[in-house]
Amino acid sequence: MPLILFSGEVVLRHQGNLKMVTTSTGISVTGTVSDTNGDVRSIPKSAKTANYTLVAADGGKCITMNGSGLTLTVPHNTMSGQTAVTIINHSGSDITITQASGLTLYNAADAATGNRTLAARGMATVWYHGGSTAYISGAGLS
Repeated sequence: MPLILFSGEVVLRHQGNLKMVTTSTGISVTGTVSDTNGDVRSIPKSAKTANYTLVAADGGKCITMNGSGLTLTVPHNTMSGQTAVTIINHSGSDITITQASGLTLYNAADAATGNRTLAARGMATVWYHGGSTAYISGAGLS
């Protein structure tokens, strides 16, 4: 019997093991909480050592770039609105973050658009407002 009501709470068990309980203050979950990208308490990493263009599957992930003179391209109409991608420059050299044709990439610090430079060991997040508009902010971003 997977669903049992006690005093207004909902209890969910799997093979007799408690997995979820609702209370007057929220939900308590036991075990791993995951979706199609994996554990929601961690950010999946995708390591790159060459120039790279973001793809839809990168949504919600961290892209690490390691190499000299690399370019990461932020494309138009690849991500849906409300999708975020974190970029880590895991090298001692700057990387270029390129605004692809058709995309407006706003720098959250000054509303400027265009390509950005991410300094050595810098970190930035791109958040898509929609397919043709995104915002970027971070440490070491110019």
